[in-house]
Amino acid sequence: MSLPPCFASASTSQGSRTTPLVALDATTLQAYLARQPERVRRWVETQGFTAEANSVLLLPDADGAPLAALVGVGDTHDPFALAACPFALPQGTYALNRGDDGLHLEPANAILGWGLGAYRFERYRKAARPPARLLLEDAAAESSEAFALLKASTLVRDLVNTPTEDMGPDELEAVARRLGHAYGGIVETFADDALLAANFPTIHAVGRASHRAPRLIALRWGVATHPHVVVVGKGVCFDTGGLSIKTGDGMRNMKKDMGGAAHALGLAQLVMAMHLPLRLTLLIPAVENAVGGNAFRPGEVIRTRAGITVEVDNTDAEGRLVLCDALAYATEYAPNLMLDFATLTGAARVALGPELPALFCNDETLAADFLKAAQGARDPLWRLPLWKPYLNYLKSNVADIANSGSTRMAGAVIAAMYLQRFVPDTLPWAHIDTYAWNDADRPGHPAGGEAQGLRAAYALLKGRCR
Repeated sequence: MSLPPCFASASTSQGSRTTPLVALDATTLQAYLARQPERVRRWVETQGFTAEANSVLLLPDADGAPLAALVGVGDTHDPFALAACPFALPQGTYALNRGDDGLHLEPANAILGWGLGAYRFERYRKAARPPARLLLEDAAAESSEAFALLKASTLVRDLVNTPTEDMGPDELEAVARRLGHAYGGIVETFADDALLAANFPTIHAVGRASHRAPRLIALRWGVATHPHVVVVGKGVCFDTGGLSIKTGDGMRNMKKDMGGAAHALGLAQLVMAMHLPLRLTLLIPAVENAVGGNAFRPGEVIRTRAGITVEVDNTDAEGRLVLCDALAYATEYAPNLMLDFATLTGAARVALGPELPALFCNDETLAADFLKAAQGARDPLWRLPLWKPYLNYLKSNVADIANSGSTRMAGAVIAAMYLQRFVPDTLPWAHIDTYAWNDADRPGHPAGGEAQGLRAAYALLKGRCR
């Protein structure tokens, strides 16, 4: 496997100029300057460089050529400490200084942060310039865990950024099949009317109005004797809201409504690439929630795979409908653990903002492990409650449960409570309500698709393999 273009190895950079990269904070900057010539100290002072996080400064030598690059780091354990560098620095190759001049950064964090900072979605438009390159001392690092995390994170971003015309249910299936082929997994798909024959009625109902057939994608990998983990990802490739149609503003970015599926695929890739001793089942209900003559309607009652009848209060609460059949199917395997990712509710964003996914969990040990893993991976999650009294908001006069209710309060909790109806209390389960999106550019987080909670979930599964 070749290195991404934002990295260089010792063999590929032979004969080319390499500029030292010195990581500093306010304290180490002063110590660094005390060892430099007067002209360097004056240059740094003139430029107003104070080693603030994400700031960079190129130092010229006496001839005007690059002498060194300084980068401000606020936290040496932050995986995004170098994320501003690839495009803030001029093109060229840079090598982290391993001497006494600056702060020590873990190589894995340097790789991840540099790689995510260099990311640009270029399927339809090339970036204005290539990123600066980071020199890796060990070319074998390309097969390391850091590169696996980088590859999975960019997979999530690419999938979410791709418009629906090029990322519908069939394209999601193609990604799953590509991963299965690459890592020795087996893929099975139930599509269109085969969903009804196989008893996945809610997936079929949500997706039947689209010209692109709805489907359930299942990827299975691993050894039967290993602990069984099921990962479910919401794959609504575009969400018009159905007959409960969204406004234009609400519909604008709904290509990202398959962000849960993107995360599930990224996590599956990580598990397989790192050969975690797990038995993995990946399930993606992939649909397009379209408007048409055969679209499902408010007031309809659907008998789900679990036998629970659901009254459709709102066709824009479709994510929980496609997930409930997938979760019910997953429980039939009696796995050791079940995780689901979904861009499920705007209410979670109102409560926690765009950068903090909501975690719901029916098992205290699992919740504690997940939050600890998130903290260790610097990939934050915030736990919200599964508050049973709020099931009252989902009461129906004609069915066992409604898919939505009239209240605007506690929307993320109510959606999670709906999903919990399809999960046995004895099965440890975590639900991640994620935004999967950056509204604006930040260092290492370009506007568009984003992996949120992916590294945390991987750290959780890795920790449970020990």
